[in-house]
Amino acid sequence: MTVHQLPVELVAFTGWLSELAGRLRPGGGWYGVFAARDPDGLRACFDGTELPPWDVVESLLQDLGEPPGAPRAVRGRALHQAAAAARDRAPGAASTLADRLHSMEREAHAAAARVHRLADMPGPELAWARDDLRRARARVVELAGRLERVEARGAAGPVPGLGPGPGAAPAPRLAPPPAPAPGPAPTSAPPPPQSTRRPRGARYAWLDSADGGQAAAVPELPVGGAPPRGARFGGAPGAPAPAPVPAADPGQAERAAGNAVYALRRLRAQGRGGDAHGLLCEALAGPPGWLPALAAELHRAGLAADWATLLWEAASLPPARLAAVAGALADAGRPHDCDQLLRQGVARPVAELAGACAVLSAEGHHAEAQALLAAFLRARTPADAARLAALDPAALTPRLLAAARAVSPSRERDLLHALRVAGLA
Repeated sequence: MTVHQLPVELVAFTGWLSELAGRLRPGGGWYGVFAARDPDGLRACFDGTELPPWDVVESLLQDLGEPPGAPRAVRGRALHQAAAAARDRAPGAASTLADRLHSMEREAHAAAARVHRLADMPGPELAWARDDLRRARARVVELAGRLERVEARGAAGPVPGLGPGPGAAPAPRLAPPPAPAPGPAPTSAPPPPQSTRRPRGARYAWLDSADGGQAAAVPELPVGGAPPRGARFGGAPGAPAPAPVPAADPGQAERAAGNAVYALRRLRAQGRGGDAHGLLCEALAGPPGWLPALAAELHRAGLAADWATLLWEAASLPPARLAAVAGALADAGRPHDCDQLLRQGVARPVAELAGACAVLSAEGHHAEAQALLAAFLRARTPADAARLAALDPAALTPRLLAAARAVSPSRERDLLHALRVAGLA
Protein backbone atom coordinates (compact mmCIF):
# COMPACT_ATOMS: atom_id res chain seq x y z
CA MET A 1 0.00 0.00 0.00
CA THR A 2 1.43 3.36 -1.01
CA VAL A 3 1.36 6.07 1.65
CA HIS A 4 1.27 9.64 0.38
CA GLN A 5 2.88 12.03 2.84
CA LEU A 6 1.59 15.59 2.85
CA PRO A 7 4.12 18.42 2.47
CA VAL A 8 5.06 19.91 5.81
CA GLU A 9 3.71 23.30 4.71
CA LEU A 10 0.28 21.79 4.04
CA VAL A 11 0.33 19.98 7.39
CA ALA A 12 1.08 23.27 9.13
CA PHE A 13 -1.77 25.06 7.38
CA THR A 14 -4.35 22.33 8.01
CA GLY A 15 -3.36 22.33 11.68
CA TRP A 16 -3.94 26.07 11.84
CA LEU A 17 -7.25 25.70 9.97
CA SER A 18 -8.48 22.99 12.33
CA GLU A 19 -7.57 25.13 15.34
CA LEU A 20 -9.51 28.02 13.81
CA ALA A 21 -12.56 25.83 13.17
CA GLY A 22 -12.46 24.62 16.76
CA ARG A 23 -13.17 28.18 17.89
CA LEU A 24 -16.24 28.57 15.66
CA ARG A 25 -19.88 27.68 16.17
CA PRO A 26 -20.41 24.81 13.66
CA GLY A 27 -23.94 25.78 12.65
CA GLY A 28 -23.45 29.52 12.43
CA GLY A 29 -22.04 32.13 10.06
CA TRP A 30 -20.08 31.19 6.97
CA TYR A 31 -18.82 28.04 8.69
CA GLY A 32 -22.40 26.80 8.88
CA VAL A 33 -23.00 27.68 5.22
CA PHE A 34 -19.89 25.83 4.03
CA ALA A 35 -20.59 22.79 6.22
CA ALA A 36 -24.20 22.52 5.04
CA ARG A 37 -23.48 23.10 1.35
CA ASP A 38 -20.47 20.83 0.96
CA PRO A 39 -19.39 18.83 4.03
CA ASP A 40 -17.15 16.52 1.97
CA GLY A 41 -15.27 19.42 0.40
CA LEU A 42 -14.79 21.09 3.76
CA ARG A 43 -13.56 17.81 5.26
CA ALA A 44 -11.06 17.47 2.41
CA CYS A 45 -9.65 20.86 3.36
CA PHE A 46 -9.28 19.85 7.00
CA ASP A 47 -7.49 16.60 6.18
CA GLY A 48 -5.15 18.32 3.72
CA THR A 49 -6.23 16.64 0.50
CA GLU A 50 -7.51 19.96 -0.82
CA LEU A 51 -6.47 23.57 -0.20
CA PRO A 52 -9.40 25.98 0.29
CA PRO A 53 -9.38 29.25 -1.64
CA TRP A 54 -8.25 32.13 0.55
CA ASP A 55 -11.68 33.81 0.44
CA VAL A 56 -13.14 30.78 2.24
CA VAL A 57 -10.50 31.04 4.97
CA GLU A 58 -11.12 34.77 5.20
CA SER A 59 -14.84 34.13 5.73
CA LEU A 60 -14.05 31.80 8.65
CA LEU A 61 -11.83 34.51 10.12
CA GLN A 62 -14.74 36.93 9.76
CA ASP A 63 -16.96 34.49 11.68
CA LEU A 64 -14.44 34.75 14.50
CA GLY A 65 -14.36 38.55 14.22
CA GLU A 66 -10.71 38.62 13.12
CA PRO A 67 -9.79 41.65 10.91
CA PRO A 68 -7.37 41.08 8.01
CA GLY A 69 -4.43 42.65 9.84
CA ALA A 70 -4.84 40.71 13.10
CA PRO A 71 -1.99 38.33 14.09
CA ARG A 72 -4.12 35.21 13.55
CA ALA A 73 -5.14 36.32 10.06
CA VAL A 74 -1.59 37.32 9.10
CA ARG A 75 -0.22 33.96 10.24
CA GLY A 76 -3.01 32.09 8.43
CA ARG A 77 -2.29 34.01 5.22
CA ALA A 78 1.42 33.15 5.41
CA LEU A 79 0.68 29.46 6.06
CA HIS A 80 -1.85 29.37 3.22
CA GLN A 81 0.65 30.87 0.77
CA ALA A 82 3.32 28.40 1.85
CA ALA A 83 0.89 25.49 1.46
CA ALA A 84 -0.10 26.70 -2.01
CA ALA A 85 3.56 26.96 -3.01
CA ALA A 86 4.18 23.41 -1.80
CA ARG A 87 1.25 22.05 -3.82
CA ASP A 88 2.35 24.01 -6.86
CA ARG A 89 5.80 22.36 -6.82
CA ALA A 90 4.18 19.00 -7.59
CA PRO A 91 4.41 17.56 -11.13
CA GLY A 92 1.57 18.70 -13.36
CA ALA A 93 0.72 21.70 -11.16
CA ALA A 94 0.73 24.14 -14.08
CA SER A 95 -1.81 22.10 -16.02
CA THR A 96 -4.04 21.68 -12.96
CA LEU A 97 -3.92 25.39 -12.16
CA ALA A 98 -4.64 26.33 -15.78
CA ASP A 99 -7.70 24.08 -15.84
CA ARG A 100 -9.01 25.50 -12.58
CA LEU A 101 -8.34 29.05 -13.72
CA HIS A 102 -10.26 28.50 -16.95
CA SER A 103 -13.16 26.98 -15.01
CA MET A 104 -13.20 29.86 -12.54
CA GLU A 105 -13.16 32.42 -15.35
CA ARG A 106 -16.35 30.78 -16.68
CA GLU A 107 -17.83 30.94 -13.16
CA ALA A 108 -17.00 34.65 -12.95
CA HIS A 109 -18.74 35.32 -16.27
CA ALA A 110 -21.81 33.33 -15.20
CA ALA A 111 -21.95 35.14 -11.84
CA ALA A 112 -21.58 38.54 -13.54
CA ALA A 113 -24.45 37.72 -15.90
CA ARG A 114 -26.60 36.67 -12.97
CA VAL A 115 -25.86 39.88 -11.06
CA HIS A 116 -26.85 41.83 -14.14
CA ARG A 117 -30.15 39.95 -14.45
CA LEU A 118 -30.99 40.51 -10.78
CA ALA A 119 -29.80 44.13 -10.57
CA ASP A 120 -33.36 45.49 -10.51
CA MET A 121 -34.55 43.00 -7.88
CA PRO A 122 -32.70 43.79 -4.62
CA GLY A 123 -32.89 41.06 -2.04
CA PRO A 124 -31.16 37.88 -0.88
CA GLU A 125 -30.86 36.46 -4.42
CA LEU A 126 -28.92 39.51 -5.58
CA ALA A 127 -26.78 39.46 -2.45
CA TRP A 128 -25.84 35.82 -3.04
CA ALA A 129 -25.16 36.52 -6.72
CA ARG A 130 -22.83 39.38 -5.82
CA ASP A 131 -21.08 37.15 -3.30
CA ASP A 132 -20.64 34.49 -5.99
CA LEU A 133 -19.14 37.12 -8.28
CA ARG A 134 -16.81 38.52 -5.62
CA ARG A 135 -15.52 35.08 -4.72
CA ALA A 136 -15.12 33.95 -8.32
CA ARG A 137 -13.15 37.07 -9.20
CA ALA A 138 -10.99 36.70 -6.11
CA ARG A 139 -10.20 33.12 -7.10
CA VAL A 140 -9.35 34.14 -10.64
CA VAL A 141 -6.72 36.48 -9.21
CA GLU A 142 -5.46 33.86 -6.74
CA LEU A 143 -5.19 31.08 -9.33
CA ALA A 144 -3.67 33.38 -11.96
CA GLY A 145 -0.97 34.46 -9.51
CA ARG A 146 -0.14 30.89 -8.60
CA LEU A 147 -0.01 29.85 -12.25
CA GLU A 148 2.24 32.79 -13.12
CA ARG A 149 4.70 31.82 -10.39
CA VAL A 150 4.73 28.17 -11.51
CA GLU A 151 5.36 29.18 -15.12
CA ALA A 152 8.10 31.59 -14.03
CA ARG A 153 9.83 28.78 -12.13
CA GLY A 154 9.53 26.54 -15.17
CA ALA A 155 11.19 29.18 -17.34
CA ALA A 156 13.96 30.10 -14.90
CA GLY A 157 14.57 26.79 -13.14
CA PRO A 158 13.35 25.54 -9.74
CA VAL A 159 13.09 28.29 -7.17
CA PRO A 160 12.14 27.50 -3.58
CA GLY A 161 9.20 29.23 -1.94
CA LEU A 162 6.83 31.64 -3.61
CA GLY A 163 9.22 33.92 -5.47
CA PRO A 164 9.47 33.88 -9.28
CA GLY A 165 12.69 33.00 -11.02
CA PRO A 166 15.34 35.51 -12.05
CA GLY A 167 14.24 37.70 -14.89
CA ALA A 168 10.54 37.12 -14.22
CA ALA A 169 8.61 40.38 -13.99
CA PRO A 170 6.01 40.22 -11.21
CA ALA A 171 3.04 42.54 -11.38
CA PRO A 172 3.83 45.93 -9.82
CA ARG A 173 1.99 46.62 -6.57
CA LEU A 174 0.83 49.69 -4.68
CA ALA A 175 3.46 51.21 -2.48
CA PRO A 176 3.48 50.63 0.42
CA PRO A 177 1.67 47.32 -0.21
CA PRO A 178 -1.77 47.07 1.48
CA ALA A 179 -3.00 44.11 3.46
CA PRO A 180 -4.00 41.14 1.26
CA ALA A 181 -7.63 41.19 0.16
CA PRO A 182 -9.65 39.46 -2.54
CA GLY A 183 -9.40 41.56 -5.68
CA PRO A 184 -11.70 41.28 -8.68
CA ALA A 185 -10.29 40.72 -12.12
CA PRO A 186 -12.24 40.67 -15.38
CA THR A 187 -11.38 37.89 -17.72
CA SER A 188 -11.19 37.59 -21.49
CA ALA A 189 -12.81 34.16 -21.81
CA PRO A 190 -16.05 34.14 -23.82
CA PRO A 191 -19.19 34.22 -21.64
CA PRO A 192 -21.05 30.93 -21.29
CA PRO A 193 -24.56 30.40 -22.64
CA GLN A 194 -27.33 31.89 -20.52
CA SER A 195 -28.63 29.49 -17.93
CA THR A 196 -31.38 29.59 -15.33
CA ARG A 197 -29.35 27.43 -12.95
CA ARG A 198 -27.65 28.88 -9.90
CA PRO A 199 -23.91 29.39 -10.68
CA ARG A 200 -22.00 26.30 -9.59
CA GLY A 201 -18.61 26.24 -7.95
CA ALA A 202 -18.20 29.99 -7.36
CA ARG A 203 -18.30 29.38 -3.64
CA TYR A 204 -16.57 25.99 -3.64
CA ALA A 205 -13.76 26.14 -6.18
CA TRP A 206 -12.11 22.92 -4.96
CA LEU A 207 -14.99 20.88 -6.39
CA ASP A 208 -15.94 20.42 -10.03
CA SER A 209 -19.60 19.70 -9.42
CA ALA A 210 -22.32 20.97 -7.14
CA ASP A 211 -26.08 20.93 -6.90
CA GLY A 212 -27.26 23.19 -9.69
CA GLY A 213 -30.88 23.28 -8.53
CA GLN A 214 -32.47 26.51 -7.37
CA ALA A 215 -33.15 26.63 -3.64
CA ALA A 216 -36.79 27.06 -2.72
CA ALA A 217 -36.03 29.61 -0.01
CA VAL A 218 -33.06 31.90 -0.27
CA PRO A 219 -31.48 32.83 3.09
CA GLU A 220 -29.62 36.05 3.64
CA LEU A 221 -25.84 36.13 3.51
CA PRO A 222 -24.09 35.64 6.85
CA VAL A 223 -22.99 38.95 8.34
CA GLY A 224 -19.22 39.29 8.09
CA GLY A 225 -17.68 39.24 11.55
CA ALA A 226 -19.45 39.95 14.82
CA PRO A 227 -22.61 42.08 14.75
CA PRO A 228 -22.00 45.79 15.39
CA ARG A 229 -21.89 46.45 19.13
CA GLY A 230 -20.01 48.59 21.59
CA ALA A 231 -19.73 52.34 22.02
CA ARG A 232 -19.58 53.04 18.30
CA PHE A 233 -22.86 51.15 17.80
CA GLY A 234 -25.13 52.75 20.39
CA GLY A 235 -23.49 51.47 23.57
CA ALA A 236 -24.84 47.93 23.43
CA PRO A 237 -22.66 45.40 25.25
CA GLY A 238 -20.58 42.98 23.27
CA ALA A 239 -17.51 43.01 21.07
CA PRO A 240 -15.17 46.00 21.25
CA ALA A 241 -15.37 48.66 18.57
CA PRO A 242 -13.09 48.41 15.56
CA ALA A 243 -9.82 50.29 15.83
CA PRO A 244 -10.02 53.79 14.31
CA VAL A 245 -8.54 54.15 10.85
CA PRO A 246 -5.40 56.31 10.93
CA ALA A 247 -5.53 59.64 9.15
CA ALA A 248 -4.24 59.58 5.60
CA ASP A 249 -0.93 61.25 4.84
CA PRO A 250 -1.44 63.44 1.73
CA GLY A 251 2.07 62.83 0.43
CA GLN A 252 1.80 59.06 0.79
CA ALA A 253 -1.67 59.08 -0.78
CA GLU A 254 -0.46 61.00 -3.83
CA ARG A 255 2.60 58.79 -4.26
CA ALA A 256 0.51 55.61 -3.96
CA ALA A 257 -2.00 56.97 -6.48
CA GLY A 258 0.74 57.86 -8.94
CA ASN A 259 2.35 54.44 -8.57
CA ALA A 260 -0.99 52.71 -9.07
CA VAL A 261 -1.81 54.59 -12.27
CA TYR A 262 1.69 54.00 -13.65
CA ALA A 263 1.41 50.29 -12.89
CA LEU A 264 -2.06 50.09 -14.45
CA ARG A 265 -0.87 51.63 -17.69
CA ARG A 266 2.18 49.36 -17.80
CA LEU A 267 0.16 46.20 -17.21
CA ARG A 268 -2.39 47.12 -19.85
CA ALA A 269 0.35 47.90 -22.34
CA GLN A 270 1.54 44.32 -21.73
CA GLY A 271 -1.97 42.98 -22.32
CA ARG A 272 -2.37 41.94 -18.67
CA GLY A 273 -5.81 43.40 -18.06
CA GLY A 274 -6.69 40.93 -15.31
CA ASP A 275 -3.58 41.80 -13.31
CA ALA A 276 -4.30 45.50 -13.84
CA HIS A 277 -7.81 45.17 -12.47
CA GLY A 278 -6.66 43.10 -9.51
CA LEU A 279 -3.96 45.63 -8.66
CA LEU A 280 -6.42 48.50 -8.90
CA CYS A 281 -8.85 46.90 -6.47
CA GLU A 282 -6.11 46.25 -3.92
CA ALA A 283 -6.54 49.93 -3.09
CA LEU A 284 -9.70 48.96 -1.21
CA ALA A 285 -7.52 47.15 1.34
CA GLY A 286 -5.38 50.25 1.96
CA PRO A 287 -6.21 53.37 3.99
CA PRO A 288 -9.63 54.73 2.94
CA GLY A 289 -8.21 58.24 3.08
CA TRP A 290 -5.97 57.43 0.11
CA LEU A 291 -8.90 56.74 -2.23
CA PRO A 292 -9.77 60.38 -3.05
CA ALA A 293 -6.22 60.91 -4.29
CA LEU A 294 -6.50 57.78 -6.41
CA ALA A 295 -9.82 59.01 -7.81
CA ALA A 296 -8.28 62.31 -8.80
CA GLU A 297 -5.26 60.64 -10.41
CA LEU A 298 -7.42 58.17 -12.35
CA HIS A 299 -9.60 60.96 -13.70
CA ARG A 300 -6.54 63.00 -14.71
CA ALA A 301 -5.19 59.96 -16.54
CA GLY A 302 -8.44 59.41 -18.43
CA LEU A 303 -9.23 56.27 -16.42
CA ALA A 304 -12.58 57.34 -14.97
CA ALA A 305 -14.08 53.95 -15.86
CA ASP A 306 -11.63 52.29 -13.47
CA TRP A 307 -12.79 54.56 -10.67
CA ALA A 308 -16.42 53.66 -11.38
CA THR A 309 -15.53 49.98 -11.19
CA LEU A 310 -13.68 50.54 -7.93
CA LEU A 311 -16.74 52.20 -6.40
CA TRP A 312 -18.90 49.27 -7.50
CA GLU A 313 -16.55 46.83 -5.79
CA ALA A 314 -16.37 49.03 -2.67
CA ALA A 315 -20.14 48.66 -2.29
CA SER A 316 -19.53 45.00 -1.30
CA LEU A 317 -17.06 45.83 1.49
CA PRO A 318 -17.88 44.87 5.10
CA PRO A 319 -20.08 47.47 6.85
CA ALA A 320 -17.37 49.28 8.81
CA ARG A 321 -15.10 49.44 5.78
CA LEU A 322 -17.92 50.66 3.53
CA ALA A 323 -18.67 53.44 6.02
CA ALA A 324 -14.99 54.37 6.25
CA VAL A 325 -14.69 54.70 2.47
CA ALA A 326 -17.92 56.72 2.23
CA GLY A 327 -16.74 59.00 5.02
CA ALA A 328 -13.35 59.52 3.39
CA LEU A 329 -14.99 60.50 0.10
CA ALA A 330 -17.34 62.91 1.86
CA ASP A 331 -14.50 64.49 3.85
CA ALA A 332 -12.47 64.95 0.66
CA GLY A 333 -15.25 66.90 -1.05
CA ARG A 334 -16.44 64.10 -3.33
CA PRO A 335 -20.16 63.93 -2.39
CA HIS A 336 -21.19 62.53 -5.79
CA ASP A 337 -18.84 59.56 -5.36
CA CYS A 338 -20.04 59.07 -1.80
CA ASP A 339 -23.70 59.05 -2.87
CA GLN A 340 -22.98 56.63 -5.72
CA LEU A 341 -21.20 54.26 -3.33
CA LEU A 342 -24.05 54.34 -0.85
CA ARG A 343 -26.68 53.77 -3.56
CA GLN A 344 -24.80 50.73 -4.80
CA GLY A 345 -24.44 49.34 -1.28
CA VAL A 346 -28.13 49.06 -0.41
CA ALA A 347 -28.55 45.52 -1.81
CA ARG A 348 -26.64 44.03 1.12
CA PRO A 349 -28.44 42.35 4.09
CA VAL A 350 -30.23 44.71 6.47
CA ALA A 351 -27.96 43.78 9.38
CA GLU A 352 -24.94 44.98 7.45
CA LEU A 353 -26.72 48.19 6.47
CA ALA A 354 -27.52 48.83 10.12
CA GLY A 355 -23.85 48.43 10.93
CA ALA A 356 -22.77 50.81 8.16
CA CYS A 357 -25.33 53.39 9.24
CA ALA A 358 -24.16 53.13 12.86
CA VAL A 359 -20.51 53.63 11.92
CA LEU A 360 -21.32 56.64 9.74
CA SER A 361 -23.29 58.25 12.54
CA ALA A 362 -20.63 57.48 15.15
CA GLU A 363 -18.01 59.16 12.97
CA GLY A 364 -20.13 62.30 12.59
CA HIS A 365 -21.25 61.58 9.02
CA HIS A 366 -24.93 62.04 9.78
CA ALA A 367 -25.80 63.36 6.30
CA GLU A 368 -24.19 60.30 4.71
CA ALA A 369 -26.05 57.99 7.11
CA GLN A 370 -29.32 59.61 6.06
CA ALA A 371 -28.32 59.35 2.40
CA LEU A 372 -27.73 55.62 2.89
CA LEU A 373 -31.17 55.21 4.47
CA ALA A 374 -32.82 57.26 1.69
CA ALA A 375 -31.14 55.13 -0.97
CA PHE A 376 -32.26 52.03 0.91
CA LEU A 377 -35.88 53.24 0.97
CA ARG A 378 -35.83 53.97 -2.77
CA ALA A 379 -34.50 50.50 -3.64
CA ARG A 380 -36.03 48.20 -1.03
CA THR A 381 -39.57 47.43 0.12
CA PRO A 382 -41.27 48.95 3.18
CA ALA A 383 -41.17 45.49 4.76
CA ASP A 384 -37.39 45.47 4.37
CA ALA A 385 -37.28 48.89 6.01
CA ALA A 386 -39.31 47.57 8.95
CA ARG A 387 -36.85 44.68 9.33
CA LEU A 388 -34.01 47.20 9.34
CA ALA A 389 -35.73 49.32 11.97
CA ALA A 390 -36.29 46.26 14.16
CA LEU A 391 -32.51 45.84 14.58
CA ASP A 392 -32.34 49.07 16.61
CA PRO A 393 -35.82 50.61 16.90
CA ALA A 394 -34.86 53.57 19.07
CA ALA A 395 -32.15 54.78 16.70
CA LEU A 396 -33.30 53.60 13.28
CA THR A 397 -37.07 54.16 13.34
CA PRO A 398 -36.94 57.98 13.54
CA ARG A 399 -34.07 58.11 11.04
CA LEU A 400 -35.94 55.93 8.55
CA LEU A 401 -39.08 58.04 8.91
CA ALA A 402 -37.08 61.22 8.33
CA ALA A 403 -35.41 59.70 5.27
CA ALA A 404 -38.77 58.49 3.90
CA ARG A 405 -40.24 61.97 4.42
CA ALA A 406 -37.41 63.39 2.33
CA VAL A 407 -38.04 60.83 -0.43
CA SER A 408 -41.80 61.34 -0.87
CA PRO A 409 -45.05 61.52 1.13
CA SER A 410 -46.18 58.18 -0.29
CA ARG A 411 -42.94 56.50 0.78
CA GLU A 412 -43.42 57.87 4.30
CA ARG A 413 -47.00 56.53 4.43
CA ASP A 414 -45.90 53.08 3.21
CA LEU A 415 -43.09 52.94 5.73
CA LEU A 416 -45.32 54.03 8.59
CA HIS A 417 -47.80 51.28 7.71
CA ALA A 418 -45.02 48.66 7.61
CA LEU A 419 -43.69 49.87 10.97
CA ARG A 420 -47.16 49.60 12.52
CA VAL A 421 -47.62 46.07 11.18
CA ALA A 422 -44.25 45.18 12.74
CA GLY A 423 -45.26 46.77 16.04
CA LEU A 424 -42.61 49.48 15.81
CA ALA A 425 -44.88 52.53 15.45
